[in-house]
Amino acid sequence: EEKHHGVAGIMEAVALSGGRLRYRLMPLKTVVSALSIGSGQSVGPEDPSVKIGANAGSAIAKWLGFSEERTRLLVAAGGAGGLAAAFNAPMAGVFFALEILLGEFSTGAFAVVVLASVVSSALVQAVLGTAPAFIVPQHSLLSTWEISLSLPLGFVAAVVSVMYVTALYKLHDIFHNSQLPRWLKPAVGGLIVGVAGIWFSQILGVGYETIGKVLQGEHFALWLLGALLLLKLFVTAVSIGSGALGGVFAPSLFLGALLGAGYGQLLSYILPFPLSSPAVYAIIGMGAVLAGAVHAPITAIILIFEMTNDYRLMLPCLFAVAVSMVLAERWQPESVYTLSLVRKGIRLIRGHDVDVLEAMTVEKVMTNNPETVREDLPLQELGNLFEKTHRHGFIVVDTNGRLSGIVSLQDYADVKDSKPIDDLKVGDICTRELIVAYPDESLGKAFAKLAPRDLSRLPVVSRNDPKRLLGAIRRRSLARAYSMACAFREKQRHNKETARLEALSGLETVELVVKKGSKADNRRIAELNLPSGCIITSVKRGRKTFVPRGRDTLMSGDVLVIVVAESATIDELTQLFH
Repeated sequence: EEKHHGVAGIMEAVALSGGRLRYRLMPLKTVVSALSIGSGQSVGPEDPSVKIGANAGSAIAKWLGFSEERTRLLVAAGGAGGLAAAFNAPMAGVFFALEILLGEFSTGAFAVVVLASVVSSALVQAVLGTAPAFIVPQHSLLSTWEISLSLPLGFVAAVVSVMYVTALYKLHDIFHNSQLPRWLKPAVGGLIVGVAGIWFSQILGVGYETIGKVLQGEHFALWLLGALLLLKLFVTAVSIGSGALGGVFAPSLFLGALLGAGYGQLLSYILPFPLSSPAVYAIIGMGAVLAGAVHAPITAIILIFEMTNDYRLMLPCLFAVAVSMVLAERWQPESVYTLSLVRKGIRLIRGHDVDVLEAMTVEKVMTNNPETVREDLPLQELGNLFEKTHRHGFIVVDTNGRLSGIVSLQDYADVKDSKPIDDLKVGDICTRELIVAYPDESLGKAFAKLAPRDLSRLPVVSRNDPKRLLGAIRRRSLARAYSMACAFREKQRHNKETARLEALSGLETVELVVKKGSKADNRRIAELNLPSGCIITSVKRGRKTFVPRGRDTLMSGDVLVIVVAESATIDELTQLFH
């Protein structure tokens, strides 16, 4: 599915493989993307730009030998720089990386991503200038009450967003399941787009020129706006479904601009009093459709205002984006990117695949004897505990050791700064309404409870007795469990492919580990004296699996899958790698 939406491939790599990307074909894909956009295919420039930046980040991280965590940050930073360059929008690039690629906000990630986005935008502005993507006249609402008119626009934008996502995948499936040769599918898609463009040339290419005309107030007949919206939605799905390389951001902006302009014109016909220009509603519609399609409201809002350089429509745009997001998520829970991953069995929440954690239970990773404090403990002593242990929170129990609440460092700081604490106890400030986990609950469900509320720990209690404290599970434990689960999932896939290979070939497949100090350790594959009748089909190194070449050097700990024609050679292989 990575070839369907490249951003989805980056999200998968960041979540599951430490940010490692296949960057060797990136120069060729860049050329193909340029040809797709230049030939008039209905795709945007942001997807190739993001992939170029992300792949560059992955390559640099590998060259410098960075850890997986740092590799993820560099990949996200590269993606931020790519989007910032594509739209001349550094702030949108930052929030795109945090909201979509990483799936969460953190101080360390923010600093790295901001640096990359600022540098990228500075270079682009030095070459192309500082002008925004669209030169838009100064717009404003004629009356504050017009903000309420953003609600119906948000509703319709959600409908268009869901139609857009659905059409992308429907056409992808049609082309994917067709009997046409793979090389012919892009030609067929290009033919369909070209024929539609004979009568409606506005739908060809990125569509910035048409968006610019709409935002500058140029009049389009209402029927033409509707026709262009439906045709653009269709040809975008055809372009991407048939194999054209490009993004989905720009087409969604086109759809939103036309939807908003048409909505503004329709209001002027229906309502008997003066209203703002349809261009105002076009700007609002752009943000609402984009947010509904990619499920990234902050990115959508920031991008719209950076591209138009007009912040006076913030309130109605926020309103429309909120309505569109709520309805679009209800009707289609997955975004244009995450739907691609869900179809592969990957369901991300805040950058983590929760389905990976479904096979493990809380009981396996919870702390059985968590550190607790009693609710009658004086606050002065609680402060000493925070200072001594450097913890950010404690589970609170009553005098009988039963769960009573949870107290955080922030709770203590808020009370200490506002009133005397001499006579206060922990029970006076702790949180009583708790979110808890159960020992037989999956880690996926536990993570789903932690992530949206940004909690650092959950008490683990008995299902039969919610006050009986059995243990605690911390975010750090979940992170370790997630890494273990990802490794286990990769091994399962590896074993499945091995079994499939044996079934198809009728040959025996063995799995050997390169031992430290063995004849194969730190030697190139071409230099090995492999027995006749065997071939190394794959090498697994850490969480990365690759097809080896003769020039590749084996390292201790590498797991090799070797196809053997005669079982007699297995003993020779064992001596070579052990």
